Amino acid sequence: LLIGYTGQISLGHGAFFGVGAYSAAILATAVGFPFWLSVPAAGVITALVGIVFGIPSVRLKHLYLTIATLAGQFIIQYLLVTWVSLTKGAEGIFLPRPTLFGISLKGDRVFFYVIFICFVIMTWMAVNLIRTRYGRAFIAIRDNDRAAEGMGIPIFKYKLLSFAVSSFYAGFAGGLAAYYIGSITPEPYTLSLSVEYIAMIIIGGLGSIPGAVFGAIFITFLNEVLSGATEFFMNIGSLSKVALQIAPLREFIFGLAIVLFIIFEPKGLAEVWRIVRSGFRLWPFSY
Repeated sequence: LLIGYTGQISLGHGAFFGVGAYSAAILATAVGFPFWLSVPAAGVITALVGIVFGIPSVRLKHLYLTIATLAGQFIIQYLLVTWVSLTKGAEGIFLPRPTLFGISLKGDRVFFYVIFICFVIMTWMAVNLIRTRYGRAFIAIRDNDRAAEGMGIPIFKYKLLSFAVSSFYAGFAGGLAAYYIGSITPEPYTLSLSVEYIAMIIIGGLGSIPGAVFGAIFITFLNEVLSGATEFFMNIGSLSKVALQIAPLREFIFGLAIVLFIIFEPKGLAEVWRIVRSGFRLWPFSY
């Protein structure tokens, strides 16, 4: 929504994901919010944080806005580590086992269904948002913000709205992840995570909601392949050095994948899916 439809580049969504995770954890442990309330509340809190870091978008664009969001990433990351009275620092926060309508969400399979239902609802909301006047305003700002302003679109308002909605999604996902893992520490919410999210949308296809899904699947699969390869080589004593060399290559492989997609398929996996779908529509008579 933020990058593909509004054209606002952000390198801070790894930190926003962390804000959502910590918000859900603090609301659950310190305030006593139940699972069904703490996760949406975490999304709302993250949306407010996203609005704060989206304020520079009124004056900044392109590379300068990217640097501003990068600064936000480092600021939030620093606070998660040093604000020990709130985040517990390196000790982390342990969340209670989530329950929904009296049902304990124990086990990966049960939690998978919960996450899948949330995924379907949030995707449906995003698709329908793009069809509204808000979505059309986002696209107009992306294509030409001066022309959009000339047509009477309050671009600052819609940029902040885009930051808020995008941050809400990140915070909501962070809250779900915190409950799924059961405990959180500041280490995962680094710039590397933000770069991973950028890789997802570029590889999937900018300005495409199905593309974001394809990109997430691709990067997750790539992560699993690298983890499996590392574990495989670690179990072979003579090849343990190879495993130690694979782990640092993770960012390099992500970067290489981004470059290859930009060169050979700039529209990402969404365009590949469109071509395949069109081919099957005409099959077997492709004339």
